[in-house]
Amino acid sequence: MENREPKIISFLCKWCSYAGADLAGSARLAYPPNSLVIRVPCSGRVNPLFIIRAFSQGADGVLVAGCHPGDCHYAEGNYYARRRLQVFRELLSFMGIDKRRFRLEWVSASEAKRFADLIKEFTREIKELGTAVKP
Repeated sequence: MENREPKIISFLCKWCSYAGADLAGSARLAYPPNSLVIRVPCSGRVNPLFIIRAFSQGADGVLVAGCHPGDCHYAEGNYYARRRLQVFRELLSFMGIDKRRFRLEWVSASEAKRFADLIKEFTREIKELGTAVKP
């Protein structure tokens, strides 16, 4: 285990997860500042190459968060994300990346506490894993 703080890249859907993160900030919920947030139109728009690039540029963990299934602003975007990113997750070990360094989660706009708890938990897990091995 290392002493340095992990770098986490979070791709958040602008309609739900980003709004949940914004609400967590507005409500002054405490969570680690380790996550760099990238707002995307929909979790279904997160290309697996974005995740590979994040890891190759020094990220220790990557989080993709979107609307709950059935609540997507674009009807089926989160279903596409779930399918694509579950398959992608299985390929991470080929690149020498522990699968625990990547998470796909659902956070609605009203779930500020869930977002804060998710970031706390993911940061703790990544700290335990240490520095990521670059692909």
